[in-house]
Amino acid sequence: MSLPMFPPADDPGPSFTDLLRRSSPTQSLAYARDVGAPAATGPEIRHGTTVAALRYSDGVVMAGDRRATEGYSIAHRSIEKVFPADRHSAVAFAGAAGPGIEMVKLFQTQLEHYEKVEGLALSLEGKANQLGQMIRGNLPMAMQGLAVLPLFAGYDLRRRTGRIFNYDLTGGRYEEDDYHATGSGGRDARTTIKLGYREGLARDEAIELAILGLYEAADEDIATGGPDVVRGIYPMIATVTAAGFELAGDAEVAERFGTLIERKRSEGQRP
Repeated sequence: MSLPMFPPADDPGPSFTDLLRRSSPTQSLAYARDVGAPAATGPEIRHGTTVAALRYSDGVVMAGDRRATEGYSIAHRSIEKVFPADRHSAVAFAGAAGPGIEMVKLFQTQLEHYEKVEGLALSLEGKANQLGQMIRGNLPMAMQGLAVLPLFAGYDLRRRTGRIFNYDLTGGRYEEDDYHATGSGGRDARTTIKLGYREGLARDEAIELAILGLYEAADEDIATGGPDVVRGIYPMIATVTAAGFELAGDAEVAERFGTLIERKRSEGQRP
């Protein structure tokens, strides 16, 4: 396969999306098309549900449950919704699962493509803007029922702190001070995190608060999956610090959920 060549006046620059559109228009990704989206009255669409992020002393924690639904049915019990965007950022999504996963993969490729073309990585704010443009490109499909709402977070190497960004359907970008959650159980997760949040949380405290947020969301929202002890399926928890993206292992997440349940029992609650 030969590399595509463009005249200087028609150079797509560091945008992988523009490069894809110009070099292979028929293979443009679904999110970028403005025709052919299924109607909202068609078959049930698979949706991912609740994701959350919060800042802590060394960076950010990002968490997502593992359930996908189609209407009132469970469509998948172990879908992944939390991904590394690049070494120092993470992206999670709620909404239509197919376009959501496709948008994440394209976002990862876009960041890598930019770094190769320009010879340096985008700033965290630049990455957040790139994701907003992708969401804006998905607006025609969102209006037909295929909405994707990502949550973006990362470690800002210039400011030396974690930062969190959420979006609306039009690609509007909004930075959160400390935490955010989105998806069908987002309100419950957000409220739980709000009640337990304080400045300067340690890593363990932040992970436990994220786990509690997802646990309470699963307790109130039928589309949010809680810990599945029988099948060994637990929410995804990741941290992003100056050292980079790190996914917590299932053993650690399972242990923390076990501790949470034991604590609730010891307090006379019924988990």
